[in-house]
Amino acid sequence: MADKPKTKKELEFEAAVAEVTNDLQRNRADFENYRKRVEAEKNAARESGQTSAILKLLPVIDNIERAIAYMPEDLKDNTWAQSVVGLVKHLEKSLEGLNLKRIDATPGVAFNPELHEAIQFDEDATGEHEVIAEEMQAGYTLGGHPIRHAMVKVTKK
Repeated sequence: MADKPKTKKELEFEAAVAEVTNDLQRNRADFENYRKRVEAEKNAARESGQTSAILKLLPVIDNIERAIAYMPEDLKDNTWAQSVVGLVKHLEKSLEGLNLKRIDATPGVAFNPELHEAIQFDEDATGEHEVIAEEMQAGYTLGGHPIRHAMVKVTKK
């Protein structure tokens, strides 16, 4: 049996169906791209808000840590003073739950300009490698990205 040739109306109908199908596929693709873009923008806004809020808390942590570092010897065993020390640890643990991590800036760690900001340099030191001599201010990463670089004194080793 031979296929009978399609009429002009049938050809026009098939062309119209093909056009509508293509339009539908384009609209689906456009909507999917729009959905992904909106989701990405929503995540970026959430992360920006989270970063902003955490950056406002970091000076509070810094001040409490400074107060603990300069605590008089006669208060070292005071239960109230020890509760303040525990407060900082509790706050840092809560912030870790938000994926905030302190940047390692202990003396001897290799200097990394992506994580550390050198605010002092020991000009008299000799050696091949730049290492941290002292942490001046703690730095933090959020989700693996630095939100505040650690301020450090650098020496050579």
